[in-house]
Amino acid sequence: MVQVDVVWSYAFGATFAAAASRQLEKEEKPFNNKWYVFVLLFLSIFFAPSGLYLLWQFPQWETMQVAACREDIPAWLVVIFGVTNITQGILGYWAGWKLSRKKMFYAAHANWMIAWIIFWFILACGWDGTGYQRFLYDASVHNGVLWQRGTHMGLEFFYKSNVWWTLVVMALLFAPMLMYGMIRGVREGAMADASLKDKLPGPITILIVFFSAQWIVCLGLAIVATVVVITLGNIFGNVGWGYLAGLPLCAMVYYLLLFRKGMLMDALAKKIYVQK
Repeated sequence: MVQVDVVWSYAFGATFAAAASRQLEKEEKPFNNKWYVFVLLFLSIFFAPSGLYLLWQFPQWETMQVAACREDIPAWLVVIFGVTNITQGILGYWAGWKLSRKKMFYAAHANWMIAWIIFWFILACGWDGTGYQRFLYDASVHNGVLWQRGTHMGLEFFYKSNVWWTLVVMALLFAPMLMYGMIRGVREGAMADASLKDKLPGPITILIVFFSAQWIVCLGLAIVATVVVITLGNIFGNVGWGYLAGLPLCAMVYYLLLFRKGMLMDALAKKIYVQK
């Protein structure tokens, strides 16, 4: 979706940078190494084109039900969308490189974890508390009937929606390069240091940590934040106040209970950034 892809792109760039943090620690220049080339290829060959395809094929869904048809989407927005799907990924990679250079390996991993929480939060909550409703509605299987507030397909979206099956096919195309970048980055960095070879995480462990953190933990935290924001919005009678009160509250609680050193997110990251 247009509104979330720039964050998702950042998350991918940050993920690849964190996976290769041991190698990037030694790279004095951020954009003169094979890992940057890898990120650029992933974003330009897979990620950006997939977003443009979805925007053309499913304009309502890809714009979170804002556009009624392709004609509602100005050409300049399409260009900006395509460009930012690459530039934001580069930014995520650059932030990961910067943190790696300072040997802040956990921070490099927290970089992508936070980005994934924000990504899921936008999908779940949106700007008015209806993000999940907008996500779970596909006009192409409802004779072009546009989304209305309170309407969504629920679980049917995951087996009746043309959008969903398109996403599944895209995921299958993404998967080999995505998994390769995660596994190769972590293992190559550990293998380069003789003192870390006996702590080398296996490919399955690496994938479990990355995907469980991204698709379970970060998703769960985004859903909790959504519930908090909507609940406070209802209490205050204004969703804006829900955001202003709920997001800082969730950020503080998440930091104290999950992101501090020794807590869950640190423990997950340690499985793959390998300490001496």
